[in-house]
Amino acid sequence: MTLELKIPPVAVALITAVGMWCAARAVPGIDVSFPGREVVSGLVAASGGVIAVAGVVAFGRAGTTVNPMKPGSSSALVQSGIYSVTRNPMYLGLLLVLLAWAIYLANVLTLLFLPGFVWYMNRYQIEPEERALTSLFGPEFTAYAARVRRWL
Repeated sequence: MTLELKIPPVAVALITAVGMWCAARAVPGIDVSFPGREVVSGLVAASGGVIAVAGVVAFGRAGTTVNPMKPGSSSALVQSGIYSVTRNPMYLGLLLVLLAWAIYLANVLTLLFLPGFVWYMNRYQIEPEERALTSLFGPEFTAYAARVRRWL
């Protein structure tokens, strides 16, 4: 498919965030603000940042690429640290930042963008990456994928 590995994940997250903002502005009647919303939003965003950075650091320690557009150039299969909990901490981190944005915007409609982001990432980013990793690491990746969930 032509979209596979064509749009960088950070760009997908930014496009999603803009869509969420536009939806919140277009339909303000379904806002659900609550006390402490900014604090909760900040904590969720910080959690997402920590998870994503943990993934980048683990790749750096293993000496493998963090370039999501070229999974075939991976030189190591990272399975420790945050990768023992989730196979995609960087994408999970982006999802949590988007959840934080939805909380901050306080509009129910924005939550509908989150499953769309997960679907898009699964179909056009993660599945092609998994095919490349299966090709590179074979049974080792297959066993890892059976043991550790894609998101959480």
